[in-house]
Amino acid sequence: MAGAKVLKKRIGAVRNTRKITRTMEMVSTAKSKRMVTRVNASRPYNDKIMEIMESMEHLAGETVLPLLRTTETPHRIGILVVTANRGLCGGYNANVLRMARARVVEHQKMGREVEIVVIGKKGSAYFKFLKLPMKQVITDIDDAFHYDQAKEIADRFISDFSMGHYDGVEVVSTVYVSSALQKPICDPILPVGTHKKEDEHADQAAHPAKKEKKNHSAFLFEPDPKFILKRILPHVIRATIFRKILEAVTSEQIFRRIAMKNASDNAGEMTKLLTRTYNRKRQAGITQELAEIVSGADAIG
Repeated sequence: MAGAKVLKKRIGAVRNTRKITRTMEMVSTAKSKRMVTRVNASRPYNDKIMEIMESMEHLAGETVLPLLRTTETPHRIGILVVTANRGLCGGYNANVLRMARARVVEHQKMGREVEIVVIGKKGSAYFKFLKLPMKQVITDIDDAFHYDQAKEIADRFISDFSMGHYDGVEVVSTVYVSSALQKPICDPILPVGTHKKEDEHADQAAHPAKKEKKNHSAFLFEPDPKFILKRILPHVIRATIFRKILEAVTSEQIFRRIAMKNASDNAGEMTKLLTRTYNRKRQAGITQELAEIVSGADAIG
């Protein structure tokens, strides 16, 4: 019965594991619902600020501002990579890091210097393993993060880009399209306007019935357009980075919920299989003992 005892011990271990994964699944479900609510609540502001930018799009070429500066041959690119602090969330981290790595290699092949800013311990460990230097590692972003944290990150990029330290800034993160679809993308956000195409694509995927382009009437600007653009452009970058991080954290919770559900289901199936195997071994042991008892009785008789 030694084999049966080992199986019984293993069944207990699998059941305990299932309790943990089931609990994590319920926690992730609650967090993902709360995060989806935050994403949906943030969309009206983002849509409106992008609508204002579209209405002033024709003025961008006539206005010289630091955040609109374009360079034909960029030399240094800043990349913000958004990952999680923890694992157990399926392919969430791997998908983002694979895309970030490919983007870094692509820039390096073009002779550009790349500076990496990483959100999340998983991303930090990955780039340390690859021996790729990181300019900054941020580990205080989770499902309770707030706008001020995103603003602080955005302001650093705005300052570095305005001073000419960067010729472009990109964000590699997971975009929340719907509860059934989250995908990693690399979205350029500086100079302002380069991220518009990708945003429109993601927005169109989330809202298929939405028109691709809106017709805007003529606007009268007061004060002058340059002053308005100067004030609104930083808000566009802050809102964009806030939305990217918010959607990434939401996607992380959804990935974790799915991963933990799969783990719980697999643990349940494994428990059934081990229980059947245990019952067979136990029955075989009982049968053998009965046979020995009968044989012993016959020998005595």
